[in-house]
Amino acid sequence: MNIYSKLIAFVFALAIISCGDGKKEKKEEKFQYEQEAAAPAKAASEQKSQNDVLITANDMMKFSTKEIRVKSGEKVTITLKHTGKLDVKVMGHNLVILKKGADLIAFATAAVEAADNEYIPEGTDDVLAHTELIGGGETTTIEFEAPEPGTYDFLCSFPGHFAAMQGKFIVE
Repeated sequence: MNIYSKLIAFVFALAIISCGDGKKEKKEEKFQYEQEAAAPAKAASEQKSQNDVLITANDMMKFSTKEIRVKSGEKVTITLKHTGKLDVKVMGHNLVILKKGADLIAFATAAVEAADNEYIPEGTDDVLAHTELIGGGETTTIEFEAPEPGTYDFLCSFPGHFAAMQGKFIVE
């Protein structure tokens, strides 16, 4: 029964996020399209080294990339920039890199109940690194040492976002 209540909460959160005035949404889609089109070129020009990464996220629940590649044993700097306009309480984003072998769906399900901790479940040992939760127009940066070579999952742990906002963190 507990899984059903979590599923209902997920569907309810997704329904709330998708509600809105159709005309306003069309206007924001155009704004978001312009931002997305400019983001990859900007990200490429700002990337200083392979381990300095800029990722954007928007009000359409999309990261600018689905793959991050870094070199093992070196310092990694990831900057997350929210290019949207919506408040952190409505469309907050973070970037959470899970340890190798962590269950992404189980983590995201537990994160729904961790609002007081920016949707990072307390006491979890599944997290390699994570940014703070940010809203439209905000930017956050994290630094950490790249772990051993392998493929790790990353996601936005805000409720309902992980389905569209996830990717692979590849350490070479």
